[in-house]
Amino acid sequence: MKKRIWMKQSRQENIIYLTVWGLLFASPLLNIYLHTVSDADMTFFWREVFFIWRKFAGFLLLFLVHNFLLAPLLVHKHRRVLYFTIVAAVVTAFAVYQCNSKPKHPHGPREGLERPMDHEKPHHLPPPVSGERDIMTVALLILMFGANLGVKGYFRSREDRKRLAELEKQSLEQQLEYLRYQINPHFFMNTLNNIHALVDINPAKAQETIVELSKMMRFVLYEGDKHGVPLTKELEFIRTYVKLMQLRYTDNVRIRLDVPAEVPERTIPPLILISFIENAFKHGISYQRESFIEIHITVEPDTLHFACRNSKADKPNQEKGGVGLANVRKRLNLLYDQRYTLRISDAADIYSVDLVIPTSPIS
Repeated sequence: MKKRIWMKQSRQENIIYLTVWGLLFASPLLNIYLHTVSDADMTFFWREVFFIWRKFAGFLLLFLVHNFLLAPLLVHKHRRVLYFTIVAAVVTAFAVYQCNSKPKHPHGPREGLERPMDHEKPHHLPPPVSGERDIMTVALLILMFGANLGVKGYFRSREDRKRLAELEKQSLEQQLEYLRYQINPHFFMNTLNNIHALVDINPAKAQETIVELSKMMRFVLYEGDKHGVPLTKELEFIRTYVKLMQLRYTDNVRIRLDVPAEVPERTIPPLILISFIENAFKHGISYQRESFIEIHITVEPDTLHFACRNSKADKPNQEKGGVGLANVRKRLNLLYDQRYTLRISDAADIYSVDLVIPTSPIS
């Protein structure tokens, strides 16, 4: 049980306690040594050191009781009344003991460091705690308990911050995973609809579509769950998707895709742009009149600029599915916080999206 309690404390906290108490127990040795060096006639007395150490040992014992038994009541279990009641009892008992005990010095009337040739003039270093009614010892005890609480509270708050950050990270990953799972089925649903439409009209194109579908599935399965994918793969996925969609429409639908042939070695979250492109195909295609979709992507060293314009159909495609702009915004907020720009214009006959997001170096 004691081992488990000790292990609950962080390594840094234990190092602080060991360092402080080590310095305290070493201080009388250093103090007496400096006096003997400055005055060659003084003699080093181990009994004087042991006398001081016994005083420190009492404080150390009370510290251990407070650190392992009392402080956890307040810091970990939040039992304030019980903690302050016990601490008040301990401090009162210690004060009574101090007021009714007289320290017996190890040398009697000749205490401390003395000159071996001159016993009439004793020289001594008084112990740090002396006097039978010295309230300073009680104040030191209270300060020691307070310092112990401060250190323990600091490390507890640090652990709480780490735990909160980990929970937020897990929540973020779960939300992003949920949004990705919403996106992926819509891809396959649209693609299968395309294949179904082409099987009877143009079997050769249907076969070509199946090949393109396999490329999309490979990307979604192997890249879609990553935090970042190379720009080259994401842009190639967009090219494949647009090529597949073009097979479905006639020349009345003008589709233009402007994507740079070469891009820097940067990464972006997978499937972050395709939602806007899907939305353009879903709501911008009209079978009664000419329609258009224009997609323009430019890549700078640290940012990607995505622009998409499409006509608005009188009766937009009624296919079900899609994640909706609300979920896209949510994903952007989770990924980038305030580090992205999204402008959407919904005019009478044209719908446009302008998105700027940062890119990351390939790790």
